[in-house]
Amino acid sequence: MRRVLKGGQGSPSTVSLIIVYTLASALKISPLEIYQMPASLVLDLLTTHSVFEEIKAEEMEKLKKK
Repeated sequence: MRRVLKGGQGSPSTVSLIIVYTLASALKISPLEIYQMPASLVLDLLTTHSVFEEIKAEEMEKLKKK
């Protein structure tokens, strides 16, 4: 799982588990709710979360440089 989190490839079940964990944590909802969502919504939410995390990291980096 660590390898997958660092950008490596993993089994579909491991990737699915990571996606469910990430969204459930970010949205503060039950993992069961993620499983009930359409796959397209899950991917859209994951993409949105990723963009917000990138922006947050960029802003934190700007603050460190000051």
